[in-house]
Amino acid sequence: MTVAHPPVRILLCDDHAVVRAGLLALLGSEPAIDVVGEAGSGEEAVALTARLTPDVVLMDLQLGEGIDGVEATRRIVAGAHNAHVLVLTTYDTDADITRAIEAGATGYLLKAERPEELFAAIRSAAQGRTTLSPPVASRVMARLRTPPPTLTDRERDILGQLSRGLGNRDIARALFISEATVKTHLGRIYDKLGVDTRAGAVAVAKEQRLLP
Repeated sequence: MTVAHPPVRILLCDDHAVVRAGLLALLGSEPAIDVVGEAGSGEEAVALTARLTPDVVLMDLQLGEGIDGVEATRRIVAGAHNAHVLVLTTYDTDADITRAIEAGATGYLLKAERPEELFAAIRSAAQGRTTLSPPVASRVMARLRTPPPTLTDRERDILGQLSRGLGNRDIARALFISEATVKTHLGRIYDKLGVDTRAGAVAVAKEQRLLP
């Protein structure tokens, strides 16, 4: 005799109302899923998770003003409500993946996935099992097989200043070099770490223990 399981309770977080409406319609077609709330910002997602206690929070990464999906994920995971976060985004850069996983996301899915893949990922996330879109899994495996980049002493110095939140001008002053030199080194650091943002560089550096 088959035992019926209660539907997975979902909180949907995306800052685009049209995207939310599409996802609500899609998720509503699956009887095993129950959307209990929707949020248009990271702050709202954190508050609604505490109030509604969903099984899974379906989280976009870029959320406009306020905290982004990574910070919202971090706060949700740090809470006492046992919700799992499944990232659903269009972004699959190494930095985005690293930041989301470090924040505690259970899975990382791309919006290009088929509906049945999304449904399966939601069920897996509700049970605490990791699900990655194939392109994301490939990037993660490639990084695991690739030895960490070798940074020069000066690049490490600049990365250390970057992790303190300093801008180019302050880094230049702290290290007694020109801003142009800082920019040159930052470009090389980004290339070596496979990122294109300051936050991404710091996240990858922490992950690979490149910071002092």
